[in-house]
Amino acid sequence: MNSWHYLLSAWILSLIASLGSLFFSDVMGYPPCVLCWYQRIAMYPLVFILPWALFPFSRQIVKAIMPLTLVGWAIAFYHNLLYYKILPESHSPCVKGISCTSVQLQWMGFITIPLLSLIAFSLIFIGSTLALKKEASHE
Repeated sequence: MNSWHYLLSAWILSLIASLGSLFFSDVMGYPPCVLCWYQRIAMYPLVFILPWALFPFSRQIVKAIMPLTLVGWAIAFYHNLLYYKILPESHSPCVKGISCTSVQLQWMGFITIPLLSLIAFSLIFIGSTLALKKEASHE
């Protein structure tokens, strides 16, 4: 794969994650918690920024989205620590509305919405990093 393909994959993942979050809240009726909103704030701009990095390939734009991706990843990681009871619920910022640890979806006994978010941010970061490394090796 070349750098463009890695970045295209990252964009497709951000699109799927964004549409998936809208599906879960607007179609399935699962209300997002506070941490879910913060993760959405980090994910949604990627859908619009990543295409600018594709046509033509732009290292500067890819570097610019890395902090946004890392912030989203950190929030998703923290959310998973709360969700899987590694951190006590007293550390949760979700004091009003839905709890950050409430079970809304669980596939195969362990795949949850917070875990899907963590996987998406991880793969977007990996794809972006690989795109930068591949592009640097061609220069």
